[in-house]
Amino acid sequence: MSPRPLLAAQWGRRGSQHPLAQLERPHIAARIEDAVDARIAGTLVRRGWTVRIVPYAGLAGPGWVRVLARTVLAPPYVADSDLPDSGATAQAEHRDRDLADVRGWRSFLTAPVAGTGVDVRIGETTHHLVADRAGYIDTVVEATLPVGWQEIELSTAGGQAVHAPVQVVDPQARSGIVADIDDTVMVTRLPRLMVAFWNSFVRKAAAREAVPGMAQLLTELAAQDPGMPVVYLSTGAWDTAPTVARFLAVNGFPAGTLLMTDWGPTNTGWFRSGPRHKVAQLRRLFARLDQVRWFLIGDDGQHDPTIYAGAARILGDHVAGVLLRQLTFAEHVLSSGTAIAPDLIGHRPRAPRPVPVLSGPDGHSLLRQARRAGLIRES
Repeated sequence: MSPRPLLAAQWGRRGSQHPLAQLERPHIAARIEDAVDARIAGTLVRRGWTVRIVPYAGLAGPGWVRVLARTVLAPPYVADSDLPDSGATAQAEHRDRDLADVRGWRSFLTAPVAGTGVDVRIGETTHHLVADRAGYIDTVVEATLPVGWQEIELSTAGGQAVHAPVQVVDPQARSGIVADIDDTVMVTRLPRLMVAFWNSFVRKAAAREAVPGMAQLLTELAAQDPGMPVVYLSTGAWDTAPTVARFLAVNGFPAGTLLMTDWGPTNTGWFRSGPRHKVAQLRRLFARLDQVRWFLIGDDGQHDPTIYAGAARILGDHVAGVLLRQLTFAEHVLSSGTAIAPDLIGHRPRAPRPVPVLSGPDGHSLLRQARRAGLIRES
């Protein structure tokens, strides 16, 4: 398929919404999942499991805070240190934990709790939120926090309060980073369908391999604009967030907010669309942080070239540059089932203003090109 139909299917018109999103009655897949979750939850509650809050690193700007968390049932005998804490990406004190022996399978010792009320305390104000059908909370509330990394408090009725880190963007920041994870900052060398299983159940955070030079590339980009927001946007499941966050911390990537997805059924179908997830999240970032122009960093294995080209073509005032890692022959075969890379020239956008498009085999190559293009100032 040519790039244009793909761009139209993923981005559509400005402000458009997929028609299936208007359905009031959930898809049968979602109803089946809800029934199964409710039965499991009832059994676990009778066995003494209790509601816990899994906090994720949020994002904030002037007058608003995006709260990200999940409510789950967890066994009372699980120590706090074994519970998911993807906010470790954002807080330096979490880096001191022993990361070498952490495995993602601990994240699955939980069951989602739909409809749980969560109190979010920000300063002297408390907001009352409700988890969705999969236990997730992704809600923007009115609040003002100082610029930098801050903490907010989340609690349930009769439950223990937890603290979630929040990345508060400087209103003066004019640049930001959005980076893909698998095959962009992290080497996978696995078929896409196996990545989530391997990352969640098998590999230790410290055993994962970072793409050479990517941490330095992101770090130097972030240093160009103090207060620059950093977001890691992935089609991976939220269940893998704890180990992904630890991987980023261990390998020296700049602290940032993870935006992942739920791989379960939705109100509109059996599976979520990865490209639609990325497009929707980019739209939200562009709208909330209207003054920021983003460096979009991904790989040429699947959808990133098309998605980023669509962003630059349709919302080009928000895109500072596109940087794509070129996968190897073997990585292309594993990632997309073909050894042929997308035609990057065909994806080059006709944006309102010129958008640099750089590509290279690793972070070192992209860093050199970014310096030559003037995207990174020589120190």
